[in-house]
Amino acid sequence: MRALPARRLATSALCATLLIGIAAPASMAADSDLPRGHSHAAAPVPGADALLAQTKTLGDIGGVLAPVTALVDAALKADDGQIPADQAATLGQAAKDAIAKVTAAAPVAPPAAVPAVPPVALPAVPPLSKSAERPRVLAAADVKADALTALQTAVDSLVKAVTSGDAGSVVPAATAVVTGLVNFVVATVLGGGLPAPNLPGLPALPALPTSALPTGSLPVS
Repeated sequence: MRALPARRLATSALCATLLIGIAAPASMAADSDLPRGHSHAAAPVPGADALLAQTKTLGDIGGVLAPVTALVDAALKADDGQIPADQAATLGQAAKDAIAKVTAAAPVAPPAAVPAVPPVALPAVPPLSKSAERPRVLAAADVKADALTALQTAVDSLVKAVTSGDAGSVVPAATAVVTGLVNFVVATVLGGGLPAPNLPGLPALPALPTSALPTGSLPVS
């Protein structure tokens, strides 16, 4: 086969270049006419806000579990339960920062508006005996806050135990931290507005009280 003349090769290359130059803008224009549904964020689906709040709640649990369990893990695996002071301080601070972050993000319920009520003469009520006193009912938010406070105290005690030189104090302190974690998780799950569990065979979990005040009437004389 004879080689093509140089002029014919150059002419073919020029034609191909011109065709590409013409086709490219047309292709880009066609692309610009396509629906842009995938080029920007769509509006959230109905009910997304509630689910996002629930996933945020679960994320808060994980954010506390990881650093606190890292402290417990280091304490129980160390020789005689003792770890260097700088390592204990780092682990303890990470745990405390995680607890503080969740505590600061906890919503504060606004005080309920109480309508004005004209004064009414009430009969005298005798003081209740200790046996008749009703225990204070905590709201779900109060239970979670108490759990975080107790967990913080337990973490501080464990940090002291792992640097005290007393191996016998480590396991009780670590047990208190694990118990505090369980209390925090349960308080969050039951009072955090999460969906009810539906795993077959799982026992029903009691609901946390939603009122901070006892209901019902007091006995009168």
